[in-house]
Amino acid sequence: MKVYLDNGTTTPVAREVLDAMLPYFTERFGHPIFLYSLGQEAADAIEKSQAAIARTVNAKPDEIIFTSGATEANDIAIRGVVYANRKHGDHIITTKIENPSILRVCEQLEREGFKVNYLPVDNQGFIDLDQLEKTITERTLLVSVANVNDEIGTIEPVEDIGKILAEYKHKIFFHVNAAAGYARVPIDVERARIDLMSLSAHKIHGPKGVGVFYLRENTPIEPTIHGYISLFTLKPGTENVPGIVGFGKAAELAFNGFERHVEHMRKLRDMFITGIEERVPHVTLNGPRGEKRSPANVNYSFKGVEGESVLLHLDLNGISVATGSACSTRKLEPSHVMTAIGVKPEVAHGSIRFTLSRYNTEEEIDYVLDVIPRVIKNLRKISPVKPEEL
Repeated sequence: MKVYLDNGTTTPVAREVLDAMLPYFTERFGHPIFLYSLGQEAADAIEKSQAAIARTVNAKPDEIIFTSGATEANDIAIRGVVYANRKHGDHIITTKIENPSILRVCEQLEREGFKVNYLPVDNQGFIDLDQLEKTITERTLLVSVANVNDEIGTIEPVEDIGKILAEYKHKIFFHVNAAAGYARVPIDVERARIDLMSLSAHKIHGPKGVGVFYLRENTPIEPTIHGYISLFTLKPGTENVPGIVGFGKAAELAFNGFERHVEHMRKLRDMFITGIEERVPHVTLNGPRGEKRSPANVNYSFKGVEGESVLLHLDLNGISVATGSACSTRKLEPSHVMTAIGVKPEVAHGSIRFTLSRYNTEEEIDYVLDVIPRVIKNLRKISPVKPEEL
């Protein structure tokens, strides 16, 4: 049996998404800035996708800008808003467990003279709202916090953060990287008072190479990329029309029966957690339990084994998973998220992330729960480290 449990890294494109995209490669291939019919067909398709995605987050269609992915959206959001507003401040707040596409941008801005605070988190990955308030100064321009941590599934209180920021006399922009949470947990840009947000198509059974940058109307922002005219001044160049169509279709599919999809993933998640803890000794669940955990995320540290060995042995059994952060799987140092929540390096190295989708089945989870105990038992036999000593 083949079981794919790395949906937090990427997902297979849904058949309906592929079918929706195909005409825009060969039949409706026009450039959307031109007025002839082929161009207008492309422009209309982009507008349809804008509207479809906007409905899912309670935004206006014109506030949806298409990018090459969430990484680019994060970069445009953070650099664009601080560059445009630097006369009002130079301070950014984020957390120690953000995706590298956030952390690397913040590190670059520090080199340019901006000040960045990286908030610590507790052992489940939650930020302290009181500490957030204490960190805010009159020079604070931006707060950037993911709604769901992509590695351990922690659902951060973004609505509470939005309320806190709204109470300040000076404007503090709020950016949310929602790539890991989109179509898994509800997000409403109005309720959470979000000014900027990033989404990714390939995380929700859409195509790779296309993302969304949500920009609240009238938010002052400076372009960080300059080039040929397009429909979006913040993202110059020819639009990826097939990809944009695919993203719109993927969003429609994900949110048509959203509660049903989420409940299905949640049921599989809890079934998986219960099964692991009943069958495998010396394990630690990383991140919270219950409602404050993404319905699609399960992350365990298997003590006394190396995560890479577990990954490879599961792969030999047809099971695809991730070890550590999805963006750091080729590194030997412990995941920055595991370090931030206080997991010892020797334990962090044995961490495996399993991420679900609405297409996974109970039969697949049963199969994985049969395989994992055998894999862990065999690896522990040859390990020089005893799990009970960690």
